[in-house]
Amino acid sequence: MHAASVGLTALALCLSSGLAQASEQAEAKGFIEGSSLRLLTRNFYFNRDFRDAAAGDQSYREEWAQGELAFYQSGFTQGTLGLGVDAHGLLGLKLDGGRGRSGADLLPVDSDGRPEDSYASAGGVLKARLSSTELRYGDMRTELPVFATGDSRLLPETATGALLTSQEVEGLRLDAGHFTAYKLRDSSNHDDELYLNYGEGKVGKAIDFVGGTYAITPQLNASLYAADFAETWRQYYGNLLYVLPLSDSQALDFDFNLYRTRDTGKALQGEIDNTTYSFAVGYAFGAHKLTAAYQKVDGDTPFDYVGGDSIFLANSVNYSDFNGAHERSWQLRYDLDLASYGVPGLKFSARYIKGDDIDGSQADPLGGYAGLQGQGGEHWERNLDLRYVVQSGAAKDLSLRLRHATHRANAAQGEGDVDELRLIVEYPFDIL
Repeated sequence: MHAASVGLTALALCLSSGLAQASEQAEAKGFIEGSSLRLLTRNFYFNRDFRDAAAGDQSYREEWAQGELAFYQSGFTQGTLGLGVDAHGLLGLKLDGGRGRSGADLLPVDSDGRPEDSYASAGGVLKARLSSTELRYGDMRTELPVFATGDSRLLPETATGALLTSQEVEGLRLDAGHFTAYKLRDSSNHDDELYLNYGEGKVGKAIDFVGGTYAITPQLNASLYAADFAETWRQYYGNLLYVLPLSDSQALDFDFNLYRTRDTGKALQGEIDNTTYSFAVGYAFGAHKLTAAYQKVDGDTPFDYVGGDSIFLANSVNYSDFNGAHERSWQLRYDLDLASYGVPGLKFSARYIKGDDIDGSQADPLGGYAGLQGQGGEHWERNLDLRYVVQSGAAKDLSLRLRHATHRANAAQGEGDVDELRLIVEYPFDIL
């Protein structure tokens, strides 16, 4: 049975449950009355310096672009069954960039290797709501651990399909979906194949998934999802998140994530038998937070995923995912909120991740991961992040963010020696 079919059954049972909370549709304001229109202007500078590039290879990528993003959400019509629409429009404009520096994924690149001067896309969703269960169909963003579109460049990614979400039971959210096409972050095309991050060759034509998150207590949340990537793999995800307050200004949190992936059907990416997990412990005290994390990949292939951000693991960071075959990795992170020091809106973070024991030499020689990594791979990455959000005045909610990453690796790891800088300025406008 497909994951989406299982999801429909679970949602139907949920609808008939006597534990249902107050219906969201009963409080519908109306199609126009419940509408919202949000604009976001985004200025993005990106450069990536490949410190170990071979002679004749591109050693530097640099682009600067302006993005204009508009998101409209209608309300739901009143009555037992509520209907509505969502729509978005995305525009990217080149400010700087040229042949020899292209490829930063802020802008599409033409056949001569030059970044395009502009690109745009638009999409929409039809939606229906019964009680507190909502069905959406069209071109949309998703944020689920087995299928999440990315938003790490100028314009966000979107995917085409159907998404069913139910919150009939208090504390429980159920999701089921079926998606067949993708729009990449530097593209105007909504009909691209589903995006696979590491595998090469043919990819599945559709992904189906089902799962949910339940708040067991106010401090403990659990999630469980299953996905079927057509003729490629079946993937399962579990999460436990526990927050332990110690005082008014101190708390511990524990975050455990687990993915299990096995090939299925025609096994388009070859043999896959992969278990990957991460465990993070954080200690927050006043304006500070310290986090330590461990991540492990058990399998002859890397942990791979569909969609630009479908990796809910502790050591997936700015540049690397630390997801190589058999890889183990550690992270130390420090966060500081400077509001306590008289600068509200200013936050800083720094982290260091080290990975080793990578061995991709046993990957299926006929699969999509053959030759991706060698034996004895190791690498490290350092991230620095500084973000400020204006708190009041005419520029309220304007945000400025500076992100720097340094990555160093040996040849068996394969991602190379990289220095990266991102400067992002965003300003949101609420029109409705």
